[in-house]
Amino acid sequence: MFKLAVYTQLVAVALAAIGPSTNLQIGNKNISPDGFDRSAVLAGADADTLDFPGPVIHASKGDTFNINVVDALTDASMLRTTSIHWHGFFQSGSAWADGPAGVTQCPIAPGNSFLYEFSAADQAGTFWYHSHHVSQYCDGLRGAMVVYDPEDPHLSLYDVDNEETVITLADWYHTPGPQLDGTVPPPDSTLINGKGRSDGGPTVPLAVIAVRPNKRYRFRLVNIACNPAYTFSIDGHTMTVIEADGISTEALEVDSLQIFAGQRYSIVVETNQAVDNYWIRADPNRGTSGFAGGLNSAILQYEGAPINTDPTSTQSPNSNPLLEQNLHPLTNAAAPGTPTEGAADVNLNLAIAIGANGFTVNGAHFSEPNVPVLLQILSGTTAAQDLLPAGSVYNLPLNSVIEISMPGGSPGSPHPIHLHGHAFSVVRSAGVATPNYVNPVQRDVVSIGAATTDNVTIRFRTDNAGPWIMHCHIDWHLVLGLSVVFAEDAPSVASSDQPTAWDALCPAYDALPAGTR
Repeated sequence: MFKLAVYTQLVAVALAAIGPSTNLQIGNKNISPDGFDRSAVLAGADADTLDFPGPVIHASKGDTFNINVVDALTDASMLRTTSIHWHGFFQSGSAWADGPAGVTQCPIAPGNSFLYEFSAADQAGTFWYHSHHVSQYCDGLRGAMVVYDPEDPHLSLYDVDNEETVITLADWYHTPGPQLDGTVPPPDSTLINGKGRSDGGPTVPLAVIAVRPNKRYRFRLVNIACNPAYTFSIDGHTMTVIEADGISTEALEVDSLQIFAGQRYSIVVETNQAVDNYWIRADPNRGTSGFAGGLNSAILQYEGAPINTDPTSTQSPNSNPLLEQNLHPLTNAAAPGTPTEGAADVNLNLAIAIGANGFTVNGAHFSEPNVPVLLQILSGTTAAQDLLPAGSVYNLPLNSVIEISMPGGSPGSPHPIHLHGHAFSVVRSAGVATPNYVNPVQRDVVSIGAATTDNVTIRFRTDNAGPWIMHCHIDWHLVLGLSVVFAEDAPSVASSDQPTAWDALCPAYDALPAGTR
C-alpha cells in the first residue's frame, strides 16, 4: 500500500504531458529557443501547443499506446512528410509501428494521419520519440517518453519523479535540415529543456529546474540530439545512476556522465546544498564547447534562491565520471550464450568506412529504399541477398544468440550505434580490453569508441521477429548511409498482419506530386 501511495504522488503529471492514447499533431511554427528565429518541425497535442521539445508522452507499465500522428506540415523549406520512431520500445508483434521510413513504413503524407498502436508490455523507464525520416528530427520533431512502474525496484531511492524532472539535451541548428543533408554540420547551440544560448548570440533566458531543499529527485536525462554527446554535471551535487536506456541498473554514484545521442539515464540527485542557484552543465563533444556566458547550460534553482539570476557556482565535484563498464543490470544480468568471444550462434563484424557516397558498413552504403524492407518481406522476398538496399540487409534466425563487434576509430568517431527491436548486453565497452559476460550493462545505444584499439561488442537473443534497423544515431551520419537492417525471423514476418491503414501509407506517399514530400 505504501508503494502505491508514494507512486501515485510521484507521478502526478503536469498538464502538458499526454498519452498513452492521444493525438500527436506535427506542424510548422516559428520559434527562437536560443534567440534566433526560424521555422521548425514541431509536435504538440494539437495545433495550438506545438513546441520544442514536443510534449512528454507518458504511460504506466503494461499500458498500450495509441498515438494518432497527424501530419499538418506545410513549410516547403523542410520535409512535409513524416514518420515517427518510438525509441527504446521493442515493438514485439508490432514491427509495422516502429517508424523508420524505408524500413517498416512509407512516410505519412501531409494532410493525413496514422495511428501507431503498440504495447509497453514489460518495459518501463525513460524513452523518447523522434522523426525517423531523413534528417527531419534535426528540425525539431523530438520529445521524451516515460513509462512509470508502480513497482519500480528503486522507488525507495527518490521522492520526486514527474514531467518536470525530465531533462532533454538537444543540439539546435539555424539552417533547415534539407539544406544541410550530405554534410555533418556543427550545431549552433545546445538546448536544455528547449532553451539555450548560441556563441555570439543574445543572452536569452535559460531553462530553470526548480527544486525544494532536502528532497531526492529522479531526473530522467535524455539526449535527443542529432549529433553531440554531452558531458553532464550539476555543480555542487553528485548523481546516482539507476537506469540506462529503459533498464534498471545497480545504483552507481558519479559526479559527471557522458551521454551519447539517443541514450537515456535516470539519476537521483539529493538537494542537500545551501539554498542557491547552481549551474547544470552539458558540454558537447561537437560544436562550441565550454560554458562562457551561459553556453551549454541550465539552472538548478532551489526554492528561495534569487530568480532571474545566473548562478556563480563552480564545476565541482568533478573527479568521478561514469564509466559504462561500471554499470550493471539490476536483474537478469548475464549476457546470453556461451561466455567466450566469437562463441555466439551468429557472429558478425561491422566495419565502418567512408565510400564514394558517404559511409559504408562492410562495404555497403545504406540508401533508404523506395519500398520499405517490411513491405518487401511481406511481398515474398525474404533472403538478405534479394532485399534492398543491396548489401545492407542481414538475415538473423529465430532463437539464436547474436554477437556483433564494431571496431572503433572509424571516420566520424565516436559513433553512437542504436539497435531497434532489442536491448543488448555490452560485453565489451569502448576503452575496455576484457569482455564481461557476467553482468554487462544492457542498453539500446552504445558508443563504439574513437580509438582504433576499441572493439565494442554486443550480444542479444533473437526473440522478436521484424526488420530492425541498426544505425548511427548521429542523424547526419544516418543520412550519409551509416546503417544496416537485420531481417530477424523473416519467415514469420512474411506471414504477419498489419493494419489496413498501414497498407495505405505507400500508395498515398507514392501519389504525392513532385516537390511535396
